[in-house]
Amino acid sequence: MRTLILGGLLATTITLAGAVSSAPPAAARSLPYAALRLPRPTGSHPVGAATLSLADRSRTDPWVPASGARRLMVSLRYPARAAAGRHAPYMTPQESALLLEGQRVTDVPPDVLSGTRTDAFAAAPPLRGRHPLVVLSPGFSLPRSSLTSLAEDLASRGYVVAVIDHTYETFGTTFPDGHTTTCVACEQRQTPELARKVVGGRVADVSFVLDRLLGSRTWNGLIDPSRIGMAGHSIGGDGTAAAMGADARIRAGINMDGAINTPISGLSRPFLLMGTVAAHAPDSTVDPSWNKEWPHLTGWRRWVTVAGTQHSSFTDLHPLADQLGLDFGTDISGVRAVQITRAYVGAFFDLHLRHRPASLLDGPSGGYPEVGFWN
Repeated sequence: MRTLILGGLLATTITLAGAVSSAPPAAARSLPYAALRLPRPTGSHPVGAATLSLADRSRTDPWVPASGARRLMVSLRYPARAAAGRHAPYMTPQESALLLEGQRVTDVPPDVLSGTRTDAFAAAPPLRGRHPLVVLSPGFSLPRSSLTSLAEDLASRGYVVAVIDHTYETFGTTFPDGHTTTCVACEQRQTPELARKVVGGRVADVSFVLDRLLGSRTWNGLIDPSRIGMAGHSIGGDGTAAAMGADARIRAGINMDGAINTPISGLSRPFLLMGTVAAHAPDSTVDPSWNKEWPHLTGWRRWVTVAGTQHSSFTDLHPLADQLGLDFGTDISGVRAVQITRAYVGAFFDLHLRHRPASLLDGPSGGYPEVGFWN
């Protein structure tokens, strides 16, 4: 079997995924690709969806200055009053082809991921009231769609969720005019300086998106500005801590398996480190940077690991790889990885943005024996 890469970059400083292997081509081609779907949300609300194309004219794009203002695509998921209309698309065919090419997956149709069934309804009427907001930032090279199952679950539980595509840091981002950008940042040599540039840009992206959402007549009425959280996968998790340090509006944050390239300086707001650990190596940790930066988290904090996972198990890539017949190199299924991720992320934000009890975060749980508490 050929070895493939599936996930965001994770070398020593940025973040590279574990290796997976493809199923034999004949077996892969026999699968019902049209049946690809995400795990259903667990909350009580239908989920609405919207897509925003935003331009920050206060700064030039850091990766392609000739393109002018920094432009971003943002997917919103929110609690809806009713399940009405068409299902929101997962990604465009161009984005699917570029993601699979970037991950060196060649035994499936290039547009296969664009047919993935979501559980959100485009432009569904939003549930009245002001809801907590969670911003999600994907791993390096991965599109915003890679966190869709988490976003939809949070929305079904009453959150507004904004998932950001960090332009030129993803294999492919399609804009409303039809043009698709590629991962210019991926062409650079992986160094600590590159990681810090990525994180710095994401901090600016997140603050800009918050400004636009809170200043929008459409979305401001749905968002409680005093209850904003953020979670990120891989370098998006590193960017979460940095964004909290730069923007006091973000009240709580989660790093999902991201090395910490930007030092944390006395972060007193709630923070969760959620990492992978191989079932055969339970004493391993995600990265030495977590040990180094842990003392600088001075508020509520937890450090948990999920046994049998790999770097991208916190994303949609794991359940979609299972459905495509790809060996993800893990000891648990993609559906189980999604269940665990949703449970702990949801409990964390319920506790810190809604002040609801979350015993799941107090210690080991019989319902989730894969989850270990390190501190």
